[in-house]
Amino acid sequence: MEKKLLKTQLALCIENSDCEDIEKRKFYQILPDEKAASEGYLRVIDESQEDYLYPKSYFIFVELPHKVQEAFVAAV
Repeated sequence: MEKKLLKTQLALCIENSDCEDIEKRKFYQILPDEKAASEGYLRVIDESQEDYLYPKSYFIFVELPHKVQEAFVAAV
């Protein structure tokens, strides 16, 4: 499980214009996607529990304590 936590990135949604599957002030798991990132998007596991691309500007990355990351990943 340690490896999964190290790869888990969490971001806080700060904007959701025209997006019904993400909510402001909520944390989301971000999946690695270099191509999407190079085009200004993030691959996000949204409210539908599927991963979709959203504008990078809609999120800010946060570094949370290990126990918080662990709880977040366990809940998904």
